[in-house]
Amino acid sequence: MDIKEQLAQAIRTAAEEAAADGVFPAGEFADILLEVPPEKKFGDFATNFAMQSARVFRMNPRKIAEELTARIRGEWLERAEIAGPGFINFYLRENVLHDMLRAIYRQGADYGNLPPKDVPRIMVEYVSANPTGLLHVGHGRGAATGSALVNLLRAAGYPVRSEYYINDAGHQIDNLAASVNARYLELLGKDSVFPEDGYHGADIVDTAKRIIEEDGDRYLSMNEAERLAAFKEIALKEKLGHLREDLEAFNVTFDEWFSERTLHPEAVLAACDELKEKGALYEKDGALWLRSTDYGDDKDRVVIRDNGVPTYLAADIAYHRNKFERGFGRLINIWGADHHGYVCRVKASLEALGYAPDDLEVLLLQMVSLYRGGELVKMSKRTGESVTLEELIEEVGTDAARYFFLMRSLDSQLDFDLDLAKSHSNENPVYYIQYAHARISSIFRQAEEAGLAAGDEPDFSLLTEATETALIKKIEEYPEEIERAAKNRAPHSIARFVYDIAGLFHSFYNQCRIVGVEPALSGARLALVAVTGNVIRHALGILGISAPEKM
Repeated sequence: MDIKEQLAQAIRTAAEEAAADGVFPAGEFADILLEVPPEKKFGDFATNFAMQSARVFRMNPRKIAEELTARIRGEWLERAEIAGPGFINFYLRENVLHDMLRAIYRQGADYGNLPPKDVPRIMVEYVSANPTGLLHVGHGRGAATGSALVNLLRAAGYPVRSEYYINDAGHQIDNLAASVNARYLELLGKDSVFPEDGYHGADIVDTAKRIIEEDGDRYLSMNEAERLAAFKEIALKEKLGHLREDLEAFNVTFDEWFSERTLHPEAVLAACDELKEKGALYEKDGALWLRSTDYGDDKDRVVIRDNGVPTYLAADIAYHRNKFERGFGRLINIWGADHHGYVCRVKASLEALGYAPDDLEVLLLQMVSLYRGGELVKMSKRTGESVTLEELIEEVGTDAARYFFLMRSLDSQLDFDLDLAKSHSNENPVYYIQYAHARISSIFRQAEEAGLAAGDEPDFSLLTEATETALIKKIEEYPEEIERAAKNRAPHSIARFVYDIAGLFHSFYNQCRIVGVEPALSGARLALVAVTGNVIRHALGILGISAPEKM
């Protein structure tokens, strides 16, 4: 239990004692929030718990604060003082922060990894873009968010796996084959009719050109059905290969690539049969309908069309059922905001199957807008369509792209400043953070040249400067931040936290000499620098961003 948790527990215990004494009314207490005051003279931590409780307790907040401070105890506490209308400022004993830093230093690179949790296994499914074209920047935000969330959950001790659901069955793949076929015939000077709902991207033309380069016109001898079947497999393999390449270049890998084809027809029919047995399906106009209105949907949904072809929903029902059958107890899907209306029907189907609908979490990603020179960038220079993830990586790099995608909550729209992402200045947050790490590496190179080292048992009591104390306090919060961010599915909190750590480190570096001071002090500061480097690397690792040693 870190110092903030101990302090929060001490406040809670004091409130419970006051309630047992009849001073406070029994019942639920307000949340206990602790903050680091802006100046050392206001203590090491402060809480507004007394003011937050005034309405519930029907007491003056200063009276509440007096009752609490009279009961708060802890060997780590020097004193607690009441300020203003009811703030409580806590002053820790001098050795407490140093003891915490010593424990953190001994953990080394493992600091930030929380103990394994005994909870049901989690499946995080994200990106899952149809393999019919190139990934665009919207997919990039989902890829950055999903992979960072998986890393975050693992750091927090959750058992988690990641998965890409390949939509390789159904109408969109038939359209892919038909689109390639039309371009193939067109390039060979043959008559062709482009499908009405085909794919018009330049990448489709590129696929057709590659087929001609490799095999010439040999597919002309086939009938159209045979040619479409061949092009379906060629195009699907190519598109999936490109998706993997783009994602790997973006530091995104998956534990599983799950093919929708494996669900047809057995798993889809089995899911429908189970729904029939449970009375959740009915026949109307030759089609099979899910009674999704019984589970909160605004209307019932078709799962098998009147021609016997399953809908996308039928496959999704089978897929989510399959996830639970594989032993996952919690499913997290990251979808685009345009899928918000689809959430209810999937949850309805799971409830109809007997699963708890809340065991499926759907995180909805809002849109990304790109800006260059203050102007909105709508189209790709290369294709005239949406800007691709590959183009974004080429322009700003993987690290900057990932950080900019992750620095805002996924449920807020994101304005992505391309010029800022490319700049080598402190205004660029990812540059600012990475420069802190490069500076740390430089410090250790200088220390090595000077024959200095932190050693196994640095004298942390020598670290008394305000910038040192502020940095230590922030570092000590890291496990709590990991726990909270994982619980809230909020990797953007880690992006903000590591930015704050970098800022505190830069302030410390500018005010405290490390090499060229008394050896014991130099060793203690080198140890603090080492711990800071560990935290920055760990946080950047969660975000999928590199920690360079030189810049």
